[in-house]
Amino acid sequence: MTQALTSDAVGAPRSLRAVWPAMVGLSAVFLVEMLDNTLLNVALPTIGRDLRASTTQLQWVTGSYTVVFGGLMLFFGAVADRFGRRRVMFVGLGLLAVASFGTLFVRTADELIVVRLVMGTAAAMTAPGSMALSFRLFDQDALRMRASAVISSVGLVGVAVGPTVAGLLLAVTPWQVLLVVNAPVAVLAAIGIRAGIPADTAEDLHRDPIDVPGAVLGTLTIALALVAPTLFVQIGAGSRLAWACAAGAVVSAGCFVLRERAARHPLVDLRLVARPLVASGLAYQSALGLATAGLTYTVTLQLQLAWGWSPALAAVGMFPLVITMIVIGPFVDRIVDGLGAGRSTTLGATAVVAGLAIYGLLGRSGYGWIAVALVLVSAGMRVVMITSAVNVLRGLPPERTSLGAALSDTAQEVSNAIGVAVSGTVLAAIFVGDIASPHWTNAQVSQFQNAVTIAILALAAVAAALVIAAPLRARASRASTAATSEA
Repeated sequence: MTQALTSDAVGAPRSLRAVWPAMVGLSAVFLVEMLDNTLLNVALPTIGRDLRASTTQLQWVTGSYTVVFGGLMLFFGAVADRFGRRRVMFVGLGLLAVASFGTLFVRTADELIVVRLVMGTAAAMTAPGSMALSFRLFDQDALRMRASAVISSVGLVGVAVGPTVAGLLLAVTPWQVLLVVNAPVAVLAAIGIRAGIPADTAEDLHRDPIDVPGAVLGTLTIALALVAPTLFVQIGAGSRLAWACAAGAVVSAGCFVLRERAARHPLVDLRLVARPLVASGLAYQSALGLATAGLTYTVTLQLQLAWGWSPALAAVGMFPLVITMIVIGPFVDRIVDGLGAGRSTTLGATAVVAGLAIYGLLGRSGYGWIAVALVLVSAGMRVVMITSAVNVLRGLPPERTSLGAALSDTAQEVSNAIGVAVSGTVLAAIFVGDIASPHWTNAQVSQFQNAVTIAILALAAVAAALVIAAPLRARASRASTAATSEA
C-alpha cells in the first residue's frame, strides 16, 4: 500500500515545539471553523431584530454556510492537491478576512446570507488543508496524532467558552463584532503557516486535469444531502420538497459514481476510497457523525422541553461532552501507543455506540444516565476522530492528502445532517401537538421519550454496523492482498 509519507523523510521535525508557528497557525484555522456557527447562533435573536429578518432568513444565515462549506470541500480538496495546499489555504484565509470585514456593511438579512456564503466557501478552502498540512509536517504517526489532538483541543476550548464570551460581547458591542473577529484570527493563521510550513514542491502535487462534471455532481450531491435533512426536520416528513431533495441527492450520487468510474481523471478515484485504511476511516467518521448529531440534538430538546430546564442550565448539562473531549485529548497518543491504532479505534467506536445505546434505553430515567452517555460518546469520539482521520490520509498517495481530508470532513458533515434528520423525523411522526409549547402534557412527555428511544437506538444500530464493517473490510482486503502475494 502506498503510504502518504515515508518514515525516513529528511528533515522531518521530531516534536511539536519544533514547528510551533505552524501549530499556532493551523490551530487558529480550526478555531475559526469550530466557532463560526457557534458564535453566530448566540447572536441570531439580535440579528433578527436588527435586520428585521424572517425565520426562514435566519435559518439560512447559518444554513447557507453549512451547505456551501460541505458541498465545496471535495472540490477544493482536489484543487489544493493540484495547485498547492498552502497556496489554497492562503487564498481561503484572505477570502475569510475580506468577508468578515464585509459584515460591517451588511444592512439586510439577504446581504448577510451572501456574506455567509462567501465565508462558507472560504472555510471549504481552508478545512481540508488544515488537516493535510498538519499531517504532512511529520513522518511519525504518533506526532501526527498528537498534532491533531492539540489543534482540535484549541477548537474545543473555543466551543466551550465561545458562547459565554459571545453573550458578554453582545451586551456591549454590535453583533457584527462576532464575525469581524474572524479577520485578525485569519491573519494570525496566515502568519503562522507562512513561517512554519514550506510551500509544496512539484513532487508533492499531481497535475491531472480537474474533473469538472464530477465536481459539479459531487457538490450537488452533498448540498442536496445537507439540505434534505434540514427540510425533513423543519417542514416535516410529509413535505414534497424534502422528499424531492432526498431523491435528487440519491440520483445525483448515482450519477457521480458513474462519472467517476468512467472518467479518465476522476475527481475522486473510487479505487483509492476502497483502500482498507481509507474505507474503514470513513466508516468510523460516518458512525461518529450519526451518533454525536443525534445525541446532542435530542439531549438538548429533552433537557429544555421535556424536563423544563432553562437554556443556560441545559448548556451546563451538555458540558460533559466538551470537557471530556478536552481532557482526553492529550492522552490519545498514549492510548494508541499502548493498544495500537486499530484496537484504539475499535475501542473508541465501541464506547460511542455504547453511550448512544445507554442514552436511548436509560436517558429518561435521570440526568446521571445522560451524563454517562455524554462522557462515553465524547471520549470515544475524541479517540476515533483523530485515529481514523490520520488513517484516511495514511491510506492515500502523498499527492492526494487534501482530498483525503475533504473526504473525512464530508463524511462527518453528511452523517451529522442525517443523524439530526432521523431524530427530528421520528419525533415529528410520534409527537402530537406543538413541540415548542412551554407546557407539555404527561402524554406528550411520554411520546417524546418514546420517539427519542426509537431514533437513538436506530442510529446506534447503524453506527454499530459501520463500526463492525470497518475492521472487517480492512481484514478482508489484507487477506486478499496476502493471498495474491503468495500466489
